Amino acid sequence: MILISAVCACGDYFTVSRDGELCLIPGMQGLRATLHYKTPGNHQFRPGDYPWLARVRVRVQAGGGGSAGADADASQTIARPGGAGGGYSEALIALADLGTTESVVVGAGGTAGGANAAGGPGGTSSFGGFVVANGGDGGTANMDSGVAITTSSGVAGPLAGTGEVNMGGGASGTALRLSGTNGYAGFGGDSFMGTGGLGRSTAGPGTSTRGYGAGAGGALSLNGSAEAGGTGGNGIVIVELYG
Repeated sequence: MILISAVCACGDYFTVSRDGELCLIPGMQGLRATLHYKTPGNHQFRPGDYPWLARVRVRVQAGGGGSAGADADASQTIARPGGAGGGYSEALIALADLGTTESVVVGAGGTAGGANAAGGPGGTSSFGGFVVANGGDGGTANMDSGVAITTSSGVAGPLAGTGEVNMGGGASGTALRLSGTNGYAGFGGDSFMGTGGLGRSTAGPGTSTRGYGAGAGGALSLNGSAEAGGTGGNGIVIVELYG
């Protein structure tokens, strides 16, 4: 007795090869893997490493700005604004549009300013020329040591970059000096994928970020206390691989 079996499959997702094999149709497999590039610097993505690849969705977060250091004279105050948050961009890219190798750049967070130096800018993150996000500027160091009431404006967020969806980062908070013994350092700007460092009203260094790409909070120096700025959050590039 001969048994004959049949398999029914949806023609939207499956096809039968010349050898009679039931195969998935390329481009209909959905999300199969996700790559996370977290280390600042240059990397490479090779589509050929994934024979089943049909398209990629790329999410790019730039680095956030660092904040300035502060070193007030005795019985005086210096307050610093925070650094700006980095921008964010994303796009869906077909395999046919990708090159043999695509450059991946992860922007580093901006450096912390020492003494009375400004914070460094966050680095730009990108995936080839398809998706680019701009880094956030560092916090300024334009408030001199003193006792009179004054302010130091926060830093504007960066402009939107390149991609199907793109946006600039968040602006940082303004710093305020009330007297020779009181002040408030500004908060760091938020990013799409991170939260900026807190503002502070007690003497201390710039505050840390959370997540990816946010700006550092500002430093506050009271009565001759030398305080370093904070380091901005590193960026990240996420590549989702669809079959």
